[in-house]
Amino acid sequence: MSQSSKSPKPPAPASGPATPPPPVPTSADVARLAGVSRATVSYVLNNAEAVRISEPTRRKVREAAEELGYVPHAAARSLRAGHTRIVLLPTSHVPAGPLYSTFLNELQWALRRLDYTVVQYGSLGLSGDEAVRAWAELRPVAVISLGEITLSARNVATLKRAGARAVITMGPVGVPGAHALVMDQQEVGVRAAAHLVERGRRRIGVVVPEEEGMELFSVPRLTGARSVAGAEVTALPMAYSEESAAALAARWRGLGLDAAFAYNDEYAMLLMRALQDEGLRVPEDVAVIGADDLLIGRLLRPRLSTVRLEMPTGEHLASLVDHAVREPSEVTERRDLMAAAAIGREST
Repeated sequence: MSQSSKSPKPPAPASGPATPPPPVPTSADVARLAGVSRATVSYVLNNAEAVRISEPTRRKVREAAEELGYVPHAAARSLRAGHTRIVLLPTSHVPAGPLYSTFLNELQWALRRLDYTVVQYGSLGLSGDEAVRAWAELRPVAVISLGEITLSARNVATLKRAGARAVITMGPVGVPGAHALVMDQQEVGVRAAAHLVERGRRRIGVVVPEEEGMELFSVPRLTGARSVAGAEVTALPMAYSEESAAALAARWRGLGLDAAFAYNDEYAMLLMRALQDEGLRVPEDVAVIGADDLLIGRLLRPRLSTVRLEMPTGEHLASLVDHAVREPSEVTERRDLMAAAAIGREST
């Protein structure tokens, strides 16, 4: 073939200056488009309740901001206010279960309605000191610690020096300098074991999850069950799997137990199915009770007895956080966050 038969190379693209990015819209641009002052834009977009602005004007400002793609600058807003609107919520290290997941979702929605920004921070593998330094870098106005990372009075002081107006702990014990929302997990064990004892069951196996990190809830529940008069309690480690439940059920007859209190309804359902597969009757041979009062437990046959946890709404807790932020005080409060009641059904 001749040289002329070769495909010619495509021409190189013409080089030239890169197209500059469009300018970032400002509040002044929004004000011009909406025909209002910059102060009005600030009041509307920052949800200022102290200034009365008509709904048509608010709508006009929001529409102008949306058309321009304007978003308020969080850092500038924080400088003007003297603090951020960030509420830091460390993420859970272990499955919290449907009950707590619903509660935490409600809390986040309620805080957002109060114009806070909820930041979930993954703190897995961090110690108390390491976690607190990482949290403080974000300069949160409040921190709600779920109790999985053990905080000290020094940790609380570090957060407050970084601008946190409120540090709130949720868990079985409080921390000096922080508001304590106490969830008495021992009461769950007390209610479950007392319910079984009232029904003539004395030899109670308490299912303790083998999964790491569950001790925050499971150990106090076991302790509560052991405190009930007339209850002979045996701790039974079990993983959240069909295989682990089947292995426990296979040796149940040799344990000499006539009742089981499982860590929660999910573990109770796993164990109850495994016991039935072993030919054990529920409740005739083994009475079974869980905790959390999940809907699916009422759909089982036999229907699952449980310990119902009565918790405040997420909106209630959000209002407590807001009050602590708006009126910071060295005097900390302790509030009981949970009550428990046994609900007897067919499985006991």
